[in-house]
Amino acid sequence: MLPIAFAPCYAHPLPAGHRFPMLKYELLPEQLLHEGTATTADFFVAQPPPDEDILRVHDADYYHRLRTGQLTRQEERATGFPWSKELFEREITILGGTIEAARQALVHGVAFNIAGGTHHAFRARGEGFCLLNDQAAAAAWLLAHGHAQKVLIVDLDVHQGNGTAAIFQQEPRVFTFSMHGGRNYPARKETSDLDLPLADGTDDTQYLNMLAETLPRLLDEVQPDFVFYLAGVDVLATDKLGHLALTREGCRRRDELVLGLCHRHRLPVVVCMGGGYSERIIDIVEAHANTYRVAAGLFT
Repeated sequence: MLPIAFAPCYAHPLPAGHRFPMLKYELLPEQLLHEGTATTADFFVAQPPPDEDILRVHDADYYHRLRTGQLTRQEERATGFPWSKELFEREITILGGTIEAARQALVHGVAFNIAGGTHHAFRARGEGFCLLNDQAAAAAWLLAHGHAQKVLIVDLDVHQGNGTAAIFQQEPRVFTFSMHGGRNYPARKETSDLDLPLADGTDDTQYLNMLAETLPRLLDEVQPDFVFYLAGVDVLATDKLGHLALTREGCRRRDELVLGLCHRHRLPVVVCMGGGYSERIIDIVEAHANTYRVAAGLFT
């Protein structure tokens, strides 16, 4: 069993500039089914959660204004999306998918959200295509229900997980680790529990060596009992926004390192896809598909 959340609301219209990156959410499940990495039984349809699951990590006034379409023009510009009812439903469905993935990972060891990784959302504002923070909400759900005592968030998207870092700045039960492009978005970084900024052009060898030196030590020091992994593929050399130089094989080896450690330590892990903006959609879909292939080889 490889539980995978799928949010069907991706079909709703988005601005023209955002439609190409969104294709991966449709093509990735098709590819996994076609090649046999996943079966239809592996997929579950993401559902919006109760408001209380959102309000553990988001300000009530912000959430009310987001739900009712009362964001200011400036707030909309910061998110990169014009508000719509469909957009709001999409965001809460993504968040619900990650919470359900956490529930599934407790049973199966690993679970995925085919979307997720909205790590630029703060308690009271959205940024960078992120309106609500799904991994933060799922981590808070685990803690609130006693399913975890210490959570480690491993954010390997090329952009710093600034919203996640800010949300958990005063929460010792959640350790935030972000390894990202040092000169990439956001210009103003927050302070994670551990930040590893990378130089432009960082390649497979440099990247993997740094991760291999860091993550095993973190697991020993933090002693988490649950892990969230943000597996952005905007670290690829082909990515328009990333400025790093990883190959698709290097990206796969990154997944092997993270998921292999979780498997060996018997740590349940939720994987969210994060960013990916290569010119060719096949580069995005194949890099994401590799993450599922690695997990299927380890956990099934």
